[in-house]
Amino acid sequence: MKSNNSIPQDKTLDNTLALLQEGFQFIPNRRKQLDSDIFQTRLFGQKVICMSGKEAAELFYDNERFQRKGAAPKRIQKTLFGENAIQGMDGEEHKHRKRMFLSLMTPERLDHMVDLTLKQWKDKVTEWEKAIDVVLFDETEEMMCKAACEWAGVPIREKEVNQRSKDLGAMIDAFGGVGQRYRQGKHARKRTEKWIKDIIKEIRSGKLNPPENTASYIIAWHRERNGKKLSSQMAAIELINVIRPIAAIGRYITFGALALHEYPETYKKLQEDNEEYSKMFVQEVRRFYPFGPFTGARVRKHFTWKQCHFKKGMLVLLDIYGTNHHPDLWEDPDDFKPERFKNWEGSPFRFIPQGGGDHYIGHRCAGEWLTVMVMKASMKFITTEMEYEVPPQDLNYSMVRMPSIPKSRFVIRKVRPK
Repeated sequence: MKSNNSIPQDKTLDNTLALLQEGFQFIPNRRKQLDSDIFQTRLFGQKVICMSGKEAAELFYDNERFQRKGAAPKRIQKTLFGENAIQGMDGEEHKHRKRMFLSLMTPERLDHMVDLTLKQWKDKVTEWEKAIDVVLFDETEEMMCKAACEWAGVPIREKEVNQRSKDLGAMIDAFGGVGQRYRQGKHARKRTEKWIKDIIKEIRSGKLNPPENTASYIIAWHRERNGKKLSSQMAAIELINVIRPIAAIGRYITFGALALHEYPETYKKLQEDNEEYSKMFVQEVRRFYPFGPFTGARVRKHFTWKQCHFKKGMLVLLDIYGTNHHPDLWEDPDDFKPERFKNWEGSPFRFIPQGGGDHYIGHRCAGEWLTVMVMKASMKFITTEMEYEVPPQDLNYSMVRMPSIPKSRFVIRKVRPK
């Protein structure tokens, strides 16, 4: 096997610190410097290939060439994903587990999630009328946690909602965190797994009987290809992998509210109850704002692509943020333009906010439809069912911090129903 001399080299001894210092721009910066959508660098003490763009995404999601096993660092498994969960599975085992998640996304269940979300908004607006300042990000994280638990058939008492939502948020926030942020995410993961594991045990013992179409029921009784139920620990991890991403929608909603504020013409267009524009707006929020920086896989077997040699076992990072802002794929990529999604029939490898490729056989997020529907309902509620003011505050968001959010977490005041 030849060396990777066909791949442009970022020859720094190790770029782990640079990754933490540059965040979402780490791969795009080097793509520009090296004038290449593919380059090799060193991260975490190992050689890594970084890729960006539509063709790179098509390659990355080729399951014959790449595998997810061994790609996610243990530090991310111990906070964000959970150890040995679906994100690290491949082949028939992955497809079988993925079908379990997709079975949750029926039209009826998606509509129910929208209804639960709207109920949360109505309850919160009544509560916010009495408040001086409302920190929207904190509130939407809590709202989405509560709605997610009810939708998934997970009982949660009112007095514990705040702590549970903070734990889910800490797990998400630990993705690019070090020191205290990482430790908080790790402790939050342990608390959440214990909580959900006890619920799985109660379902299996008959003490708890959630509806059969809910995630808690389906995951508790799911059987793997060998006919065995998931261990209570693994069932808990996968149930968290339903609840946690829904709680994360609070971050998207906050960025959506920021877009309404920064681009007031979009607010008026959303008020017109235009279904097409609503979807265009939501998709542009998901494309434009920093959410997921990159995702990883390992090379399954030696192969050559465009004269570049990929060695078995090598870690490869696909640039999610950079692909969604790639100048060869998007006109004026750094401008917020919902109209770019008018009559959108683009490639599933060009627009990859929650992974690329096929939902059914690939690694694209099973909950993407749910995310879009919940965001559309939330944006419609914000623009047509409530009024509020945005006081002076620091609405800048860091392109270094992963994940990012406006520094003020988007404060609103004088909230009232329309």
